[in-house]
Amino acid sequence: MFLALNEIKHSKLRYALVIGVTFLIAYLVFFLTGLSYGLAQENRMAVDKWHATDILLSDNANDSLYMSRLDPKMLDQVKAKEKAVLAQTPGIIIDSKDDQKKQNVSFFVINPEQFLRPNIVKGKMFQETGDVVADKSLETQYDYKLGDKVKLATNDQVLTIVGFTDQAKFSVSPVLYTSLETFQLMRNGASASGQQSVSVNAIVTKGTPSETAGLKKLSIDDFINKLPGYSAQVLTFGFMIGFLVVIAAIVIGIFIYVLTMQKMAIFGVMKAQGISSRYIANSVVAQTFILAFTGVVTGLVATVLSALVLPDAVPFQSQPVFLAVIAVLIVLVAILGALFSVRSIVKIDPLKAIG
Repeated sequence: MFLALNEIKHSKLRYALVIGVTFLIAYLVFFLTGLSYGLAQENRMAVDKWHATDILLSDNANDSLYMSRLDPKMLDQVKAKEKAVLAQTPGIIIDSKDDQKKQNVSFFVINPEQFLRPNIVKGKMFQETGDVVADKSLETQYDYKLGDKVKLATNDQVLTIVGFTDQAKFSVSPVLYTSLETFQLMRNGASASGQQSVSVNAIVTKGTPSETAGLKKLSIDDFINKLPGYSAQVLTFGFMIGFLVVIAAIVIGIFIYVLTMQKMAIFGVMKAQGISSRYIANSVVAQTFILAFTGVVTGLVATVLSALVLPDAVPFQSQPVFLAVIAVLIVLVAILGALFSVRSIVKIDPLKAIG
């Protein structure tokens, strides 16, 4: 460690460049990790809020929530610790005061007496037909307020925002929670009165549900993985981040190898003076650790600071466990790359190196 630190102090610019490259790669990896995790969460965070174990869809829905159709009365046939009906449909809302202000949303139709009821961070739970509870992003990003009225793009049905909840996005769209009665009005307009209740898409349960004819059970994890585009997105970012970690290690390894080759004569003199190859190799590994650790920590700090100034529209979320694992991987793989330099040091012949 003594030799490693003194050499870094002696050649500050040279090793600052190595740290700078490591910092840039680490920052890129951490930032992409935050973006990929944020995007993944915006696909699933409304589902995670259920704290459910399973979801039941119709047999012929091919594991698709949107294609599933169930009679709400089927809830009585399902035996589980807790259970709730759910209807989901995408939609476009238009500000009743500004026809140019449009937003893609996802409607979650629930029974407020069941466990899918969202937490309220502002306002109140929907009570009257036409009331909705919206994800807070509609307030923070799109300037909607309590009491605002919005129209559906499909039939000009007017809805009123009476409350806001948090962490409620599904397939990257803000979620609007509403009742079965409002959903019926959305589907059929004013002609809904006197008609039979509309179908729902799923039955969500806490605890393992009983087998029910016509229904297919999926665990929540399997259901999330089958969301359109979710698995492909996670795999794409996962491979990208993995390759960047490997590239970071290769770059650091190449720098250390080149620096080692430039110091062959010095190492030869050190060996001739009786300093062991093991001591020199340990100093190279220690030097690699210092450089990689400094670059990674600097990149991590820069990522945290960047997250503080990013606009709400950017789907960035830090996950400490992921960041810690990636940081450790970059340092470890960089040290493994430095072992190529160690092999060269062991093979140094003091007489040849001195010339």
